[in-house]
Amino acid sequence: MTYVNEMKSKHGGITAHIVKTEKFKTVSLTFKMLAPLTKELVTKRALFPHVLLRGTESRPKTADLRSYFDELYGTSVSADLTKKGERHVITFRLEIPNEKYLKDRTPLLEKGLQLLSELVFSPALENGAFLPLYVTQEKRTLKQRIQAVYDDKMRYSNLRLVQEMCKSEPYALHVNGEFDDVEHITPQELYEAYQKAIREDQLDLYVIGDVDSDQVKTAVDTYFKTEERELQPFERSKTNEQPDPKEVIDEEDVKQGKLNIGFRTNTTYTDPDYPALQVFNGLFGGFSHSKLFINVREKASLAYYAASRVESFKGLLMVMSGIEVKNYKQAVTIIEEQFQAMQNGDFSEDDIAQTKAVIKNQVLETIDTAYGLAEFLYQQASAQVEIPIETFLDNIEKVTKEDIINVGKNIKLDTTYFLKGTGGAS
Repeated sequence: MTYVNEMKSKHGGITAHIVKTEKFKTVSLTFKMLAPLTKELVTKRALFPHVLLRGTESRPKTADLRSYFDELYGTSVSADLTKKGERHVITFRLEIPNEKYLKDRTPLLEKGLQLLSELVFSPALENGAFLPLYVTQEKRTLKQRIQAVYDDKMRYSNLRLVQEMCKSEPYALHVNGEFDDVEHITPQELYEAYQKAIREDQLDLYVIGDVDSDQVKTAVDTYFKTEERELQPFERSKTNEQPDPKEVIDEEDVKQGKLNIGFRTNTTYTDPDYPALQVFNGLFGGFSHSKLFINVREKASLAYYAASRVESFKGLLMVMSGIEVKNYKQAVTIIEEQFQAMQNGDFSEDDIAQTKAVIKNQVLETIDTAYGLAEFLYQQASAQVEIPIETFLDNIEKVTKEDIINVGKNIKLDTTYFLKGTGGAS
């Protein structure tokens, strides 16, 4: 069964990915910019996408630009940031109604692609740099976004685990950059960082909806004029593994302790044993039938929440849990016991079958939205591999108990991080 028909084409420095489907009443445009994660550039890369959304060369005023979104039947536009291992990804999303459902047959697809290209490639400028007013305002907002992570203790404890675990590795950098670096960025420096990204980043455009692929290709050739560039080969993230696991304890004014444990999987998205790692994580802490959920949260009542997730490109497995401070040692012990049970193969064929079924359902739910489909397909583009959805699901189905045990043997405990509460906010 073919779940998705993805058509790829090169247009200068951009790869267009067209998925023609009648599943959606809208057309989703997703533009992605990928570059190495560096301390020098991460904060600027977190800032300039939001400055770009403030105004274009033809509509420099934010109010005029927003009015134009409304003219295009309430077209929505957004930008966000993610990490894929030690690479930084900027994403622009634009969703437009499908012109087939409109009475006046406005050429919305072409107008949407033109708008997206203007937002990314034709910004509002003043004296050869971004407008100082927009830069100042967006710097304030970026600081708030960075601060929000520190205020949300669940996200903060995960950040602290990564910072401790990946010290002196690019992955330790936060996707929004460094708070202390924001203030010093000038409009000129920001514009130079933007120009470097346009010139050097890996650029991918996803067009998903009931569209004419030839019309899309012609519009991309017309509006998205970029120079060809040599893509950086996808390489396994470098790790500075320590000989012995370490423990880090911070104390803050929180009611609920946050226990986060980081493991090195030594397996990433392009490795043959990656499907087995997905099943391992599902059994260990990925789902509501997993060992962490049942044994730590339900049976022992030691955690308000307990789960694990895999970072596919960096090769990390991270456990997140919320516990009473007095239960710290007991919680660490029982989580380690669950991990040991996984390595020993203490799970049944029924458990494996259930986990595979949940993973399959999760994938099918993900690709059932245009947003999720673009993200799933981009996993391949960012890793520069071809793994069709059918192959991915087939590889999950083929995973054996022995495969799961073997992939588990490669997983090593790295860092235990505990945010110890003193009784304030949760």
